[in-house]
Amino acid sequence: MAEIDHIVIGARTLEEGARYVESLLGVKPSRGGAHPGVGTHNMLLGMGANCYIEIIAPDPDQPEPAHPRPFDLDDAAMRTMLEAEPRLIAYVASTPALDAVVARLGPSHAGEIRAMSRGNLSWRMAFPPQRQDMDNLIPPLIQWEGERAAKHIRDSGWRLVSFEAEHPDPQSVIAALTARGLAEAVKVRQSPHPRMIAHLRHRDGREATLTSA
Repeated sequence: MAEIDHIVIGARTLEEGARYVESLLGVKPSRGGAHPGVGTHNMLLGMGANCYIEIIAPDPDQPEPAHPRPFDLDDAAMRTMLEAEPRLIAYVASTPALDAVVARLGPSHAGEIRAMSRGNLSWRMAFPPQRQDMDNLIPPLIQWEGERAAKHIRDSGWRLVSFEAEHPDPQSVIAALTARGLAEAVKVRQSPHPRMIAHLRHRDGREATLTSA
């Protein structure tokens, strides 16, 4: 059974993303690091032992990557939206059976597996091709090799309560999520425009909502 590993806030710069998260949640995210060769870097906000928020932006200290940056960060429409304000742009799901899922769905649907690492953390990910991700409603899959990153991030007191996806063709989204073991993790409903919504709650009772549109 897969589960949501982290949600992704896209930003024009990390500084803008950090200010956005702090203004919304009242907590400063911690520095993450660079993704060499990918052209991005990130900051992190812990939400317990199994989930966190990743703030991601193009890394000005890296050359242009050989492949498009993840989560459509190089897409012109996405860049225009992020110039206005950082926002929720994607989520990543953790699975204990990455090889089996990719073998069953095929790389044309699930994407190709890439090994990645930073410090003592190592993981493998499969990003679905853009034509298969249904506006980022179908998440990349990650399998951690050893401990998950969330265990090493300072806990903010916030928790992901629920995650929703809206799409003109909800049955196709449901089918794709079910094939990845995520039928119980994401609530899907019909809507004229694709959108994702993350509902958060703090241990002190405060609530917040992150949306992609």
